[in-house]
Amino acid sequence: MMFNTISVIGLGYIGLPTAAIIASRGINVIGVDVSQSAVDTINKGEVHIVEPDLDIVVRSVVQTGMLKAVTTPEPADAFMIAVPTPFKGDHQPDLSYIEAAAKAIASVLEKGNLVVLESTSPVGTTEKLAGWLADARPDLTFPLNGAASTDVNVAYCPERVLPGYVLQELVSNDRVVGGLSSECAQKAVLLYEIFVKGECLISNARTAEMAKLTENSFRDVNIAFANELSLICDTVQINVWELIKLANRHPRVNILKPGPGVGGHCIAVDPWFIVSSDPENAKIIKTAREVNDGKPHYVVDKVVKAADRFKEPVIACLGLSFKANIDDMRESPAVQIVEALVEVEAGHLLVVEPNVKKLPDSLEGKANKTNLTAALLQADIVLLLVDHKEFRKIQAERLHGCVIIDTRGVWV
Repeated sequence: MMFNTISVIGLGYIGLPTAAIIASRGINVIGVDVSQSAVDTINKGEVHIVEPDLDIVVRSVVQTGMLKAVTTPEPADAFMIAVPTPFKGDHQPDLSYIEAAAKAIASVLEKGNLVVLESTSPVGTTEKLAGWLADARPDLTFPLNGAASTDVNVAYCPERVLPGYVLQELVSNDRVVGGLSSECAQKAVLLYEIFVKGECLISNARTAEMAKLTENSFRDVNIAFANELSLICDTVQINVWELIKLANRHPRVNILKPGPGVGGHCIAVDPWFIVSSDPENAKIIKTAREVNDGKPHYVVDKVVKAADRFKEPVIACLGLSFKANIDDMRESPAVQIVEALVEVEAGHLLVVEPNVKKLPDSLEGKANKTNLTAALLQADIVLLLVDHKEFRKIQAERLHGCVIIDTRGVWV
């Protein structure tokens, strides 16, 4: 199967790097996004997200004409859907973005096309995607109800990349490819072999969906153990960082590091997709989520207690993204903590986030964005929320006289 033109639906933290990598292989790529601003930025050869070296690759493929961005889908040989899958009330999966993407591409689908869903999704979502496409295009056949040979092939292949290393890991990581039929899976593998050097492991769509959820839930459970340990260590007055370092000297122990919570679109969200599929049996996974979701509240309580000793406390909040050295604030516990500190009027809040130009709307006008030097000069309390490289370089004497609350173990 030849892929002369590939369309990537959703030009965010996964879609844009994927589109750029494929275009760099000499394949014509049409990127689709609902944001006119993002489309205009990309067509100028610029990027709207922070990811190392992405700007260089995008500039190159736009200049050579291999990548263009549009707001309305155009015909292509393959469509890769990389749109958000958040949850809504009571942690139920919100598939509206996938459904909207399906309806958007349906009118330009042609016989022989391949549609691959990359968005992290609850089990059974790829089947729903095929159903939405079939409803919109009754003139084409889709892999439903066990159909083996169809006009349009549909598969699932989740991304498995680490923010900050996306360009490398898109190429080097193994991929799990789950087809709605064997033919669908085989054709999807041909697509990924264009740019993936890792192994493409074939399965069915439901197992592939569950594999991605399992990977992130496994990490969430392990982080919850570390976060719960940090609470216990505070109670019994033990340095949790030293404790974990010592425990990890055991050859079969590898405890992860605690933090202020768990953020990002994957680990903070995906376990709830498993819980929603089988709430009766997903006991450990649900409890881990509750432990990690509770950690920001614990941090807020520590800050409020520390602030009580000052008449007009100035609190320097270092970092807003969900992990170090990126700008992604999706589900960030750091943002949740600062929002809560605003809500309880804990003090005058100074926010330092070197990777974003402006505060999120929820904090605009309620906290002051400033630089690191100004924040440290004024602060009574220094709250480290994200271990950005700029914060790791802070010398101890610059923190002298401040109450330090280090949620990342950088200065202990």
